[in-house]
Amino acid sequence: MTRKKVKLCYIANDSTRKVTFKKRKKDLLKKVSELSILCGIDACAIVYSPYNNQPDVWPSHHEVQRIVSQFQRMPEMEQSSWMVDQDRFLRQRIVKSNDQLIKQRKDSREK
Repeated sequence: MTRKKVKLCYIANDSTRKVTFKKRKKDLLKKVSELSILCGIDACAIVYSPYNNQPDVWPSHHEVQRIVSQFQRMPEMEQSSWMVDQDRFLRQRIVKSNDQLIKQRKDSREK
């Protein structure tokens, strides 16, 4: 079953925006749960909401504190080895796309 593409724009209607936020938060927490179970890893999520003063945490406040402190005790090189921010992600995508383009040009010349 295909899903329709999500429009990434500001939702002007307050009630619609709030309902959409709650749905997306629920889906995000479900994905974190599935990732934790399927990969057998410790995972947590902290979601700040404009509708609530306290952040929502998954799985529990105590478990999130344990996972975050375990992460902070790791050496800095291990912490950042698999981290990707938006800039690094885009750079990796550009390099990958350029490599694919070069390969396609090479293949088209050979034909």
